[in-house]
Amino acid sequence: MKADITPQEYEAFKSFLQDACGILLGENKQYLVKSRLRRILEDNSMNSLGELLDRLKRPGRGGLREVVIDAMTTNETLWFRDNHPFRILQEKLLPEFAERNSSQPLRIWSAACSTGQEPYSIAMIVEEFRRLRPGKLRDVKITATDISKSVLEVARKGEYEMIAIGRGLSPERQKQFFTPSLNGGWQIKPQIKTMVEFKELNLLERYMLGKFDIVMCRNVLIYFSAESKKDILTRMHATLNPGGYLVLGASESLNGLPHLYEMVQCHPGIIYRKK
Repeated sequence: MKADITPQEYEAFKSFLQDACGILLGENKQYLVKSRLRRILEDNSMNSLGELLDRLKRPGRGGLREVVIDAMTTNETLWFRDNHPFRILQEKLLPEFAERNSSQPLRIWSAACSTGQEPYSIAMIVEEFRRLRPGKLRDVKITATDISKSVLEVARKGEYEMIAIGRGLSPERQKQFFTPSLNGGWQIKPQIKTMVEFKELNLLERYMLGKFDIVMCRNVLIYFSAESKKDILTRMHATLNPGGYLVLGASESLNGLPHLYEMVQCHPGIIYRKK
């Protein structure tokens, strides 16, 4: 990108991104846009953000649109990020659902799953629970979704370089749930991998995923406008089974919707139960 981003170009790109995927860019994030889109402009022989926006308006530019959204929505993630949600899952939610009706499948949705660390972390917690409570939670299905095709490809493969493995994964869990791959990385074991199904999904669009007992939607709502956030949380409520739980990120809250969810204090940590 040879030219600096003008205020008009930045405002136009903010509108494009919010319309396309709901992400609301803050003020003075021009540096982020430049760094993430530089390669795309170079590959398409474009010199400015304005030129990219003009190109995106032309018919038949769906592929370019997807690449731009992909670049702006892909974020690094960690294994067992923030810890508390996984402790709550292990100590409260899994035991509760195991006692409710062990013959029914437990369905969990990991929204905005990125490269798969969250859903695979959930699957590891489930497997550890099963080892401690033989015969419980035999049928667990985890649906993991993201808007980005590229991160879903990584997630489905289930193979990670050592630098990614080191971000939050203990040596004990690495040994239990991964095997060395031929190219020097680490491959997640089949009993964990087969528990998770990955699907492409834009949280702003209509979706038919079925019903869930637990929805993990963490560290993504902070990027949406208040209106979009309320819409997403309302539709997530509709996907929850009676008595199901919503788990948000540490810096996120409902900010309303008391008619849909009740707060559950977990000391430490807060989750939300469907009313």
